[in-house]
Amino acid sequence: MKDNKIKPSILPGFMELLPSEQVIFEDIVKKIRKVYEESGCFPMDTPIIEKSEVLLAKSAGETEKQVYRFNKGKNDLSLRFDLTVPLSRYVAQYYDQLTFPFKRYQIGKVYRGERNQKGRYREFYQCDLDIIGNGKLSIDNDGFVISVINKAFKAIGLENFKFQISNRKILTSVLKYLNIENDMEVLILIDKYEKISKSEFNDTLISYIGAEKAHIINKIMNIDGSNKEILKQLKEMNINDETYLKGINELERVLSILKILGVDEKNYRINLKIIRGLDYYTGTVVETVLDGNEEYGSICSGGRYDNLAQNYTKNILPGVGISIGLTRLFFVLKEIGFLNNYKVDRNERYLIIPIGDTLEACGLIKNKLEKEEKSVEIYFENIKLKKIMDYANKASFDKVIIVGEDEIKSGKFKVKNMNTGEVEKMVL
Repeated sequence: MKDNKIKPSILPGFMELLPSEQVIFEDIVKKIRKVYEESGCFPMDTPIIEKSEVLLAKSAGETEKQVYRFNKGKNDLSLRFDLTVPLSRYVAQYYDQLTFPFKRYQIGKVYRGERNQKGRYREFYQCDLDIIGNGKLSIDNDGFVISVINKAFKAIGLENFKFQISNRKILTSVLKYLNIENDMEVLILIDKYEKISKSEFNDTLISYIGAEKAHIINKIMNIDGSNKEILKQLKEMNINDETYLKGINELERVLSILKILGVDEKNYRINLKIIRGLDYYTGTVVETVLDGNEEYGSICSGGRYDNLAQNYTKNILPGVGISIGLTRLFFVLKEIGFLNNYKVDRNERYLIIPIGDTLEACGLIKNKLEKEEKSVEIYFENIKLKKIMDYANKASFDKVIIVGEDEIKSGKFKVKNMNTGEVEKMVL
């Protein structure tokens, strides 16, 4: 007889977790959410499906080419590919009902038809934090959002990470100052700086703009030292351009805000090679890497944009945002072994095992422990005690209580600590 059963499987680029890992994932989300809310940000949620004309109003770039788009009846629909474009629509739509600066966070799934590769997903969670101003927005907010992410990383136990920070105004104004017309081409090349050899970079740059101008660009790219030293060298370049100087001042201000807000300097560094979002970000840009694991790329990124919702409203809405790629981060943390020692923040978990006709007594014990804010389950299946104990171990229960008729008569119950193996007595 032919077996017509379908082999269970999921599409490539989608992540599913077993229960033990899902518990960790949800705990990470919980801790990030708590930090966002304690930082004064309001929760927000938007539909996964948007009108294509809304979602793709700014139809350019590689991201938009990866969108999942389909028709349902007469409706042209798309799955959201990030959380920023829906934010743009949301702020424009509810402008009169919002209080500015509008501080929001959103944690949700987004979809991109990316080429399947390790650590890259087609469905993934983003944990976004944005602050939107009405007409203007202080540069201090750029430092603030980075400080919030710093707290979020600390909350989940991460210590060895580094925010790489730059300002788009610095390089764009240098290119303008040098009268480089193919500036976008040069910026794309700079964005690839750490992905190609220095000789390839230099040869390509010279072919674009000539040796003399390439020398100046390379000089800026190779500025090194402490954050203070880099700022000093930038100022000493003697580039008399208002935008250039503004970019340096903004960068300096962001670093000072980070210090004021208690971010350790070991966790942030100026990196002038950071470009990001060639047609999107206009000032501060940031990417985040794990120290010693830089090969995995950025796990968190963002920056400043001049006018968030320009495709939907005449109102000028400058903003700054930063996003943790949570699915990618989880993958990386698993790869480097960080999750092996991860501590889930939860109540002590108890499993009550009824032996014989003792279910009523088990209910009383359950109610007592729940009043003490314990997490309690009763095991209902009638199988051998050894198998139940195996289940309790695999399901990560902290303590097991065996409730038999003898225990009920004496009022004393054995409580086994599954972490230490020790047995103690509980008296009711």
